[in-house]
Amino acid sequence: MAKIIPTKTPMREQPAAQRVRNFDEVPHGYSLEEAVQEAKRCLQCKKPFCVEGCPVGIDIPSFITYIKEKKLREGIDRIKETNILPAICGRVCPQEEQCEKRCILGKKHQPVAIGRLERFLADWERNEGKAELPVVAKKTGKRVAVVGAGPAGITVAADLVKQGHEIDVFEALHEPGGVLVYGIPEFRLPKDIVFTEIDFLKKLGVRIHLDTVIGMITSLDELLEEFDAVFIGTGAGLPWFMGLSGENLNGVYSANEYLTRANLMKAYLFPKYKTPITVGKRVATIGGGNVAMDCARSALRLGAEESILIYRRAREQMPAREEEIHHAEEEGIQFNLLTNPIAYHGDGRGWLKNIECIRMELGEADESGRRRPVPVDGSNFMIPADVLVVAIGNSPNPLIPNTTPDIATTRWRTIETDPETGRTSKRGVFAGGDVATGAATVIQAMGAGKIAARGIQAYLETGEW
Repeated sequence: MAKIIPTKTPMREQPAAQRVRNFDEVPHGYSLEEAVQEAKRCLQCKKPFCVEGCPVGIDIPSFITYIKEKKLREGIDRIKETNILPAICGRVCPQEEQCEKRCILGKKHQPVAIGRLERFLADWERNEGKAELPVVAKKTGKRVAVVGAGPAGITVAADLVKQGHEIDVFEALHEPGGVLVYGIPEFRLPKDIVFTEIDFLKKLGVRIHLDTVIGMITSLDELLEEFDAVFIGTGAGLPWFMGLSGENLNGVYSANEYLTRANLMKAYLFPKYKTPITVGKRVATIGGGNVAMDCARSALRLGAEESILIYRRAREQMPAREEEIHHAEEEGIQFNLLTNPIAYHGDGRGWLKNIECIRMELGEADESGRRRPVPVDGSNFMIPADVLVVAIGNSPNPLIPNTTPDIATTRWRTIETDPETGRTSKRGVFAGGDVATGAATVIQAMGAGKIAARGIQAYLETGEW
């Protein structure tokens, strides 16, 4: 039996001192030799728990075997049987909490680098120009409207167009991709990769309508008059704030606005793109998730002298991926942990000057299982900052629920769905992704899209509700 290599094959990346001055992708990806070396670490378990940890059910051992045998065409084809966005998922999915967490090798050593291997195959296909279109079934005459061109909507469109249905996707923004284009920075997910995947959809026959806000120019009921079924995948675009005094000061952004300006509207390429954004010398970000890391790391690349992270819990409680936290630390982000803002103070001219904070300590565990942060009386202090980004979460876009009174929502204002089919309370209407679950991951939204696509297919075949 071959000796088990205990650690993952390292992935080459830009040095921290270099990458904080550009928006180029940080990791370079595996070479063929590195990918084969990593693939050989897979134990090829008879019962692959890694597959159970994948929301879209990729046959992980199989595609890894193909890499080991250098059968790259077969490997990418196997992934694409269940995942139309492998180049994206290989970069931004939290594999350490999903497939890699279930890897048997990980019980004694580091798990197989499943995400890196998925990315390798997808990049090989794109770089070689060898993407092959799947067989599309004979036209059925059925029409499906997909509202939102994010991960959930893209997945529904891909699965259903292959069944022979006509698919029209309606996107409110001027580019398709949803959070993939407005929320995730270029250095984590290059946008040409997203647009390559979108072009693949178009080649399959999917029609994408941009700058089209369903709920304003067209109602859901009007869509149902034209289409046989509708899928809602409008995401979680309503930002949360803390309700603190000073939130209306100039220089205070929601993470949505900050990242949308920087990513979708290309503020980082100013003056080529004339999108205004306040760069700031000292930029503070509130939060501890991946979005907070994206904001804090973007601030440095936009030109901030200092980027400061404010998080009310300890480092080990951060919900961000370990890789993102590690990269942020390497890049010099200043972590203010067990710290919570209580007020924002201006300079007398309407601009942010200081963030008043209070120290926290960890108390008893809360409903999340993490120890609850408790304020330390009398520990108030100021953090000077001229830009602040609030990255503490988002709620679903409320537009369609607000304009469709007969569609049921939960107390969190998410759209109520059947978890087995994606059905809503309204006949012919399905939903999935963040609009149904609240803000989650790309791959979870894709998993919900696959469930809804199966539900829609059954409905189109039987007419039963």
